[in-house]
Amino acid sequence: MVRIAKKTDPKRLAELKRRIHDEEYLLQAIEKIAYDLTRSLEHAD
Repeated sequence: MVRIAKKTDPKRLAELKRRIHDEEYLLQAIEKIAYDLTRSLEHAD
């Protein structure tokens, strides 16, 4: 299920649309997601 934000900031949305094509940004975002998931799995005793 996709949830759509009710109040979007046009400036932030434009910046995200620009960054989504930046490979370095995507790599950092994926690394952060992987790190957060790993930490939550480690602490989900």
